[in-house]
Amino acid sequence: MWPNKPDDFAANHKAPADADSGDAWYFVFRRGELICNTSQGAPEPVTADEFRWFDMEVRSKHFLGHYLNRPCFAVAAKGTMAEGYVTLGLRGLLGRTNQSLFYLAGRAQQIIEWHESHEFCGRCGTGMEEHAQDRAKQCPSCQLISYPRLSPSIIVLITRGEEMLLARNAAWPNGMYSTLAGFVEPGESIEQTLHREVKEEVALDVTNLQYFGSQSWPFPNSLMLGFHAQYAGGDIVCQEGEIADAQWFSATNLPQIPPKTAISGWLIQEFLDQLEK
Repeated sequence: MWPNKPDDFAANHKAPADADSGDAWYFVFRRGELICNTSQGAPEPVTADEFRWFDMEVRSKHFLGHYLNRPCFAVAAKGTMAEGYVTLGLRGLLGRTNQSLFYLAGRAQQIIEWHESHEFCGRCGTGMEEHAQDRAKQCPSCQLISYPRLSPSIIVLITRGEEMLLARNAAWPNGMYSTLAGFVEPGESIEQTLHREVKEEVALDVTNLQYFGSQSWPFPNSLMLGFHAQYAGGDIVCQEGEIADAQWFSATNLPQIPPKTAISGWLIQEFLDQLEK
């Protein structure tokens, strides 16, 4: 089952006085990669006690909230980590740790990126300050408020009877196919985005849109809204420079597809499960 339910994390941007304890989790990012402890097999963030042994300078530090009552912080640092630890990009973390920790690591990286890219006001250039109530930055001069950015996008599996449409992005390696996806443009509804993106990328019309779920996708800051849709007409014409190939596939001749830890893989698996039933 896709984990679209409350998990064991309670978000909060204001740290209690006792939050920075020795067993607090530090999601430490150095040059865009997370420092992990793999002594128990699956990668985990380092603890505050472990981080004290690192020869690292903290560039910024942000309280995230509590995971199973354990305080969590996002930390941007530079320097040398202790021996026995590894660094992983977020994609390298997919499938190697539980989903709650993956989402927490993604949250941490997005907050760090937002902090570093909003040092100055985008309207008047004044140095930004922390907002008094929210996780936001406010300009003391023109009062502009900047919240962490999210980019909503649709991702859709198009089906035709027992077939599904899968496409290969022009930037992907040969053999890898997935569902169609695209970002919401200003003034659009999610449904309008879906119809537009499908038309642009493969020149098809679709109908019977069914929403299935969403996934935070921190590459760098997307929120993916997943749909199934049925083919309504048209011939496949791949968008030049964007889609290298798109084909109809059956359950018996699937190409290389994303894992079920990604929402694209989950959409495909949901359709395969429906066929079996």
